[in-house]
Amino acid sequence: MVKVGIVGLGLMGGSLSLALQQHSKDYYFIGLDHNQKHCSEALALGLVDEVCAGLDRLQECDIIFLSIPVDGIISVIQKLDNLKKDATVIDLGSTKEKISLSIPSDTREHFVTAHPMTGTEKFGPSSALPNLYKDKVVVLCDLEKSGDYQESVAREIFTAIGMNIVSMNSKEHDRHAAFISHMPHALSYALANSVMEQEDSQSIIALAGGGFRDMSRIAKSNPYMWEDIFRQNQTNLIEAIHSLQSELKKCEKMVERKEWNNLNEWMTKANTLHDILD
Repeated sequence: MVKVGIVGLGLMGGSLSLALQQHSKDYYFIGLDHNQKHCSEALALGLVDEVCAGLDRLQECDIIFLSIPVDGIISVIQKLDNLKKDATVIDLGSTKEKISLSIPSDTREHFVTAHPMTGTEKFGPSSALPNLYKDKVVVLCDLEKSGDYQESVAREIFTAIGMNIVSMNSKEHDRHAAFISHMPHALSYALANSVMEQEDSQSIIALAGGGFRDMSRIAKSNPYMWEDIFRQNQTNLIEAIHSLQSELKKCEKMVERKEWNNLNEWMTKANTLHDILD
């Protein structure tokens, strides 16, 4: 049996366990989570075979996944100092540069820094989905710092659960993620707060259509996790927010000046995004 340790038994860690269980019965899962309720739920749901109280037990594992908020990942990385000879540690954090730079040099080859570009607004073990990772992209960063064996283990696992692998350096990743992932979350939180400042709950219930629900959905995401992400990717996020503000200002001025043809062209340009995505 391949021993797999999972630190963080929520959406990402739980879904990973389900995906790996579909792939093979040769995994034995050991879970660790600071929330005891999550530990009990993960056991009851069959996400793990056992839970442990600390990192000592996890360091017996062949593969360890870190699926906790990014500040927590950095903290745990510093404490994984007694790994098995061929152990592979894969973090699933949404920012990468600070995590990559924080890994001690004497254990660096054991680590693969990864960002699966997937998720939902839900959290906790009960939110785990067996197909969360299927057909999604995973970004592997700074692979030249990982051991060849560890890289091969990571590629094999992510391929087995149906992911498409992209590699880049961590600095490049964080800038892309700021625009494509982190700024949209900031926008969703801002949209939700803006509407709640202006509208009472009954009006929101009566008038909120699909568009508003879609755009505000990710404002339900875990604030503690996203606070960490915003902190670690502060500079890139600020650049992304400034870019968004610039586009909103264009829209404001065109509406204010009744420049309807220009507004139509601006909207038409935005339509082309889905020529790329669809």
